Amino acid sequence: MPKEEKDFQELYERERAKAAFLADRVAQLEDQVDDLNFKLDRIKNNKLWKASKPLRDVYHFIQRQADRIRNQGDARGVVKKIQYKIREKQAEKGYGTASFPKEDERERQRLEAAALPRQILFSILVPLYNTPREYLKDMLDSVLQQTYGNWELCLADGSDDAHAYVGEVVEEYRARSEELARRIRYRKLEKNGGISANTNACLELATGEFIAPFDHDDYLHPSVLYEYVKAINEQNADYLYCDETTFKEADLNHFVTIHFKPDYAIDNLRANNYICHLSCFDRHLLEGEELYRSEFDGSQDHDMILRLTDKAQKIVHVPKLLYYWRSHAGSTADNIGAKTYAIDAAKGAVAAHLRRHGYKNFKITSTRAFETIFKITYEIQGEPLVSIVIANKDHAEDLKRCLTSIFEKSTYENYEIIVVENGSTDPETLKYYKELQSGPYKDRVHIVEYAYAEGEKFNYSRVNNAGVAAAKGEYVLLLNNDTEVIAINWIEELLMYAQREDVACVGGKLYYPDKTIQHAGIVLGLGAHRTAGHTHYRQRRENLGYMGRLCYTQDVSAVTGACLMVKKSIYEEVGGLDETFRISLNDVDLCLKCRQKGYLNVFTPFAELYHYESASRGDDLQGENAQRYNEESAQFRAKWKEVLDAGDPYYNPNFTLDRSDYSLKVQD
Repeated sequence: MPKEEKDFQELYERERAKAAFLADRVAQLEDQVDDLNFKLDRIKNNKLWKASKPLRDVYHFIQRQADRIRNQGDARGVVKKIQYKIREKQAEKGYGTASFPKEDERERQRLEAAALPRQILFSILVPLYNTPREYLKDMLDSVLQQTYGNWELCLADGSDDAHAYVGEVVEEYRARSEELARRIRYRKLEKNGGISANTNACLELATGEFIAPFDHDDYLHPSVLYEYVKAINEQNADYLYCDETTFKEADLNHFVTIHFKPDYAIDNLRANNYICHLSCFDRHLLEGEELYRSEFDGSQDHDMILRLTDKAQKIVHVPKLLYYWRSHAGSTADNIGAKTYAIDAAKGAVAAHLRRHGYKNFKITSTRAFETIFKITYEIQGEPLVSIVIANKDHAEDLKRCLTSIFEKSTYENYEIIVVENGSTDPETLKYYKELQSGPYKDRVHIVEYAYAEGEKFNYSRVNNAGVAAAKGEYVLLLNNDTEVIAINWIEELLMYAQREDVACVGGKLYYPDKTIQHAGIVLGLGAHRTAGHTHYRQRRENLGYMGRLCYTQDVSAVTGACLMVKKSIYEEVGGLDETFRISLNDVDLCLKCRQKGYLNVFTPFAELYHYESASRGDDLQGENAQRYNEESAQFRAKWKEVLDAGDPYYNPNFTLDRSDYSLKVQD
């Protein structure tokens, strides 16, 4: 390539990168301004808020007094009542100490585990550093109380001289029996090397087949090793993790948060270390790897999890609350601000992972949910043509609003719009088509007529398949005519994921006109028909979602066809929309066909649109539509019975399928 041409190409790439960055930044700022204005308007116009000011003043006064009493060490009044209610609720649902096995259940678990063919030796690694005495004893007791007995506890102690009692407490436990003296392996370090170096020192003491790093001030459920050894035997797992809770100070039943996690999901993990505790893995995964790397101290777990799950052959999530993460002053569980370096370390861990996977020129930024929950902006490769396919019959006003928002707001330039006209009779619609074909966007917009056979009813799948067949783009974006673009870089946000080789369908975040959520990913089995439903349905736009899930891109089973981007080649590979699903569930069916082929489906909250849902085809819950929806639901349940029976891997089985807000399922 001549030097001048090469210089021009480099300049072009730099300018294109700048433009992409600026578009992303403008979109973020627009979103922030919109949210702030919306919140301000709600406050200003809310009569209840104004009228309740005296009550709020009284409430805050009581809170201040309660804090003062608590600081003086006397919280017997209000606090005990609150704790009692929390414990009562946990007992009802079978969480907290209410879930700890009684003696007969302990014996059953012990005998069942003893009969398993693989009697795994677990090496539990705990780096000690100035651990408070009571926390240390709690940690040790939680290991001793395991119903599965084949474990060793490897302790490396970096405590200073003022905390010499740490070693003394450990020796007290080791002195209880010859067996404990053998199984509790202790080493006093010459100096404190930090969390990574100290944990690596624990590993040097380990002889077990599976390794389980464990924090010195946390607590294990008595059944965690039993559940893990079962999963190893039954599923040949080589990497395991469980659900966890954060508890306050010394009370295991005083829950701050409960984190019921999805099964392994790479995009979730890149954006957020949702796996966290208790990771347990086959020692073979460490071959050629360090356990912890000191340059990622503060987020060493995230780095380790990203590296080892990349190598794992069978990652198993045990969907039970088996890890108790203590929240106290100075802990990351209590406040990430206590360890601000963890934010940079987490970004570094994700960046190192992305580079290992060949990604370049990406950007990692904190989201409004939390400093260590990230938005990852991938580089767009080239400028591929995106074909936006919109089925339309009449509804000129809806279509005009949709197209105008695309023309005026989209920062991505290389797109075409295919309007699949299917039976319009409204003069205004026909007039608008003529305007489009002679207006400034005439080269972008193509009107494709779908001719109905005699007696043929509207078939959303068939109409869209016809539109895709006419598309020239490498990527297809199915879009409802009753949508309106909000985020100016919406196409880029979808495209950066659709370009990945491992991804098929990508969906955006859709709102009703009142700024409540219509779509934020689809869960299988959710809703009365037990087919599929939208999560966080009708939540406010500013809502962070369960554990921040409305704030980061994540893997899902399906996304809505109201805004769905996919490579045209993949669309054709799976046969497009199944035309036997005439109106409903064809989008979910498409996503499941893609998942069946090994592709991921992704929801991104950063491609935002309004969706004036049902404006085009009416309500599925009324009259003939209800009957048709019931029939298509039955068809869907029959076709995907095994998938539905297995449950949605991205939706924890502890959540109810009767509500979309991540409410907990009532225990039987």
